[in-house]
Amino acid sequence: MLRSTLLYLSKSDRLKDFLNSFKSFNSITRRFVAGEDLAEAVDAICALNSKGITASFDHLGESITSEAETREEVREYLRVLDSIKETGIHSNVSVKLTQLGLDVSHELCYQNTLAIVRAAATLGNFVRIDMEDSTKTDYTFDIFRRLRHDYENVGIVVQSYLYRTERDVEELLKLGARVRLCKGAYNEPPSAAFPSKQQVDQNYTRLMKMLLESGIYHGIATHDEEMIEATKTFAAQRSISKAAFEFQMLYGIRRDLQERLVAEGYRMRVYVPYGKYWYPYFMRRLAERPANVWFVAKNMIKG
Repeated sequence: MLRSTLLYLSKSDRLKDFLNSFKSFNSITRRFVAGEDLAEAVDAICALNSKGITASFDHLGESITSEAETREEVREYLRVLDSIKETGIHSNVSVKLTQLGLDVSHELCYQNTLAIVRAAATLGNFVRIDMEDSTKTDYTFDIFRRLRHDYENVGIVVQSYLYRTERDVEELLKLGARVRLCKGAYNEPPSAAFPSKQQVDQNYTRLMKMLLESGIYHGIATHDEEMIEATKTFAAQRSISKAAFEFQMLYGIRRDLQERLVAEGYRMRVYVPYGKYWYPYFMRRLAERPANVWFVAKNMIKG
C-alpha cells in the first residue's frame, strides 16, 4: 500500500501539495498533533474524555541546550497543570528530560523536573518521565530515583527493545514505581537493543507479565494488536482486574482500537502532543507506520 501510494503521488500534481502539507500546521497534521497551543490541546482532551479516554499532555520539544529555554518549558508545564485543575479534565503530564536540561546540566534537569513533580503533587496530579535513546537511559533513571525518593506521583518509561530492560524493571518494581512499557522508537546499535521484531515482542510480553503481576498500576503502551491480546489473555488467566492497569496509545493512531478497548471495559490513556515544535514529532509518526503515510496521502488525493 505504501509503495503504490507514493508511486501515485510521484506521477500526479498532488506531490507538491503532499510535501507542502508538512510545512504548516493544518487539518492533516492535526490527526497526530492536537494543536500549537494549550487551549487546542485542552479541547482535544475534552473530546477524548467524552469517549471515556484519559490523557497525558505532551508539550513538544526535546534536545534543548539553552538553560533559559528549559525554564520556559517548566513554566509551560506549570500552566498545563493549572489548566487541568481549572478545567477538570482527566489528564496527567509527560516530560522528556532533554526538554528540561539534561544536555545542559544534570542538576539543572533535576531541579526543573522537581519543580514540575512538586507542583503536580500539590494539585493531585502525576508526571511521567519519558525515555529517550539509550545514551540517556542511565541519567534518566538516576534523576527518576532521586525524585521517587521523595515523591510518589512520578513514573517512568521502559523500552522492550533494550537488552537491559528486564533488569531495570526488577529494580523499578522494588521502588514501587509506576511504569509505562513501550517497545522503543529510537535507532539503537545492536550492542544495546534486540535486532529483530520477534525478539522485541518476546521481551515486551515477558516484561508485561512482570508488571501486571506486581500489583502496581502500570501502563501497557502499544498499538500492536498481538501485544494487546497477549496482555488481555494474561490478565484474564491471572484474574487481574481490567482496572488494575491501563492501555496507552498515541493521539490519532488506532482510534478505532482505542474506542473498542474502552467499550470492552479496559482503561485507555492517550498521549496528546501539542506545541510549535510539531514537525519532528509528526515525521516520526509517519515513519513508524505505513498506514499513517496512507492517511496523509488519502487526504491529499481527496482534496
